[in-house]
Amino acid sequence: MIAAILGAVVLIWFASGFYVVDQQERGVVLRFGELLEDLREPGLKWRPRFIDEVVIVNFTQVNEVSQQSQMLTKDENLVVVDIQVQYRVREPQKYVVEIRNPETSLAHATESTLRHVVGSFNMDGVITEDRQLAATLVQTRLQSLLDEKYLAGIEVSKVVINNAGPPAQVQDAFDDVQRAKEDENRFKNDAEAYRETVVRNASGEAEEIIAQAEGYKSQVVERARGEADRFLAILEEYQLAKEVTRDRLYITAMEMVLQSASKVLVDVDSGNFLVLPLEQLMRNSTSRQGLPSALGGTSSQTSN
Repeated sequence: MIAAILGAVVLIWFASGFYVVDQQERGVVLRFGELLEDLREPGLKWRPRFIDEVVIVNFTQVNEVSQQSQMLTKDENLVVVDIQVQYRVREPQKYVVEIRNPETSLAHATESTLRHVVGSFNMDGVITEDRQLAATLVQTRLQSLLDEKYLAGIEVSKVVINNAGPPAQVQDAFDDVQRAKEDENRFKNDAEAYRETVVRNASGEAEEIIAQAEGYKSQVVERARGEADRFLAILEEYQLAKEVTRDRLYITAMEMVLQSASKVLVDVDSGNFLVLPLEQLMRNSTSRQGLPSALGGTSSQTSN
């Protein structure tokens, strides 16, 4: 009878030692509380109950820890940061043995890392343009802390800062500051646009002036070349007939000068100056030419 009871107990003990490890899982074995190096692979397994304790760990499942904390920034402003950390188990043995409560330890490490990173940014950076950079720095520093200090066997796959802003007590004042900064940026953009317009117009005017100057330069150069060619042509004629060419040049120059002169002083041999009133002489000449015409018209009327 006793043997039958013992046999039944042994049979129950033996049957209770079977367990199954899935493909996404690994079994960590503790024999009398001491860690065994070998992991239990997927499949149907058996352990001596009350001697070995097997902790099943899923190493592919992505878990997450979320928390919200209030902390100081570099410019000594309070900011509320809502952060989410996604992780998976990379080393099942360390995950089971080295830390008693993995999620609590991860939450503490995350808060410590987040305070360090946020403390190196100004409030505007954490809330706006530097939020993604802050999340990347938190992920890098948190992974290093878990590997070197906690030995947690955890791999941080992603860190997301969902929201960051001032505390509710100062939200209205912060909104006013943000609107003022938006107005400042708008004014700056308008000024930049105006500057670009002025510079573009000035560049166009400068190009136009340069083009006109180039045209004037070409005109002056061509005129100078023409004058030089004309001078060389006159020089050739002068070399062929010096007296004739000299007289012709003198007469041409005098014609050009006397056309704009009303009186001319002529130095005569007696040492006196003779004044020639060219304007009056030309007017008298014109009057004489008109008188015969008038007389001729009167004669014709009389004969009729």
